[in-house]
Amino acid sequence: MFNKIMDLCNINKAMNTRPFQWLDDRTNAGALIREHVTEYPTPKNLNYMWNFGSLALIMLVLQIVTGIFLAMYYKPAAIPTQGGFTLAFDSVERIMRDVEFGWLVRYMHAVGASMFFLVVYIHIGRGMYYGSYKNPRELLWIVGVIILLLMQGAAFFGYLLPWGQMSFWGATVITNLFGSVPIIGEYINLILRGGFAVADPTLNRFFSLHYLFPLLLAAIVGGHVHALHVVHSNNPEGIDIDHEKDTIPFHPYYTIKDALGVAFFLAIYFYIVFFNPQMSGYFIEVDNYVPANSLQTPAHIAPVWYLTPWYTILRSFPDKLTGIVAMGGSLGILFLLPFLDQAKRRSARYRPVFRISVIMFFISVLVLGYCGHSATSEVLTWVGRVATAYYFIFILGLPFINKFDEKFYAGTPEPKEI
Repeated sequence: MFNKIMDLCNINKAMNTRPFQWLDDRTNAGALIREHVTEYPTPKNLNYMWNFGSLALIMLVLQIVTGIFLAMYYKPAAIPTQGGFTLAFDSVERIMRDVEFGWLVRYMHAVGASMFFLVVYIHIGRGMYYGSYKNPRELLWIVGVIILLLMQGAAFFGYLLPWGQMSFWGATVITNLFGSVPIIGEYINLILRGGFAVADPTLNRFFSLHYLFPLLLAAIVGGHVHALHVVHSNNPEGIDIDHEKDTIPFHPYYTIKDALGVAFFLAIYFYIVFFNPQMSGYFIEVDNYVPANSLQTPAHIAPVWYLTPWYTILRSFPDKLTGIVAMGGSLGILFLLPFLDQAKRRSARYRPVFRISVIMFFISVLVLGYCGHSATSEVLTWVGRVATAYYFIFILGLPFINKFDEKFYAGTPEPKEI
């Protein structure tokens, strides 16, 4: 039995079977698999931080699959029912209570959203630390930032769908902010909401966009992977390598390594799904178990944790328009990262000033997230403003950070071997 399982895992044996040969003659699938999977040259020294790319792909597939099953039973309508609730809220309760294994699919989707963002944020952090956005991988980084924006858009649109108190009021607060944009603010609000307030048309719009964005995301992820395979993977040393001497085939070396990371990750993921899906309100808001009520505002309104850093930047400014510009700028400025950082060395291992600065940047993002999820206070407001200032100072100050690193490493030879 074990040998049969191993034979199924043996890609080369599978490619020699008659059905695959028939397919290969008509699609050239064998050449594609050899070029991009089995024989794809990969640096020898990749550590486990490189596992998060494959984990992100797995989470995207899980989110799309679970989302399709949820859409079979979900009703995107804010129409009151006989029980006094709405079709949307009742359909979510029906999924949880009456649909066979509906609770499991919904928890997998809700927890999966948080785990997807966690994996992607670590993936982005690894890219920043090891300089994976630098020449020749600028386009790879830019496509990655587009993926992040689409993920945040899909998450925001999905936030309203349970039609609970927190989702309803969170969408109300965020859409209200766009009204402060000069001249076109009211038109943006009308387009987003489908009316003058968050209501049934808003729910239909958000559901349609929430369903569309992951499909766009899947297409752009394909472009991201293609861009990666053109310029090849960076490595912890951040140096250009000899693709004949310093690489090994992706399969079986990194498929086994990735499989170990996937097994460990899924163990944590399913533990949370089965034993603690709410994670003290971080993954699923307790207020969302209460039907939306436009006449009763929750004591504290905040988005899910993976959007809170940008929510903190938004509310760090007393003027709404300035806050919106700052929030948009905090995401838009990520596109400039490859062009602001012109240091010769890529990896933070050989850039001591950059290493300290980028670790402080990661801490500032965590602080922003904590401030955004917590109830507002004068102290947290000022802490959020300091963290916001450092967020921009770090990225815009990269040319000056590089000058300090160049002085520190003046006369020191660059690393040449992995």
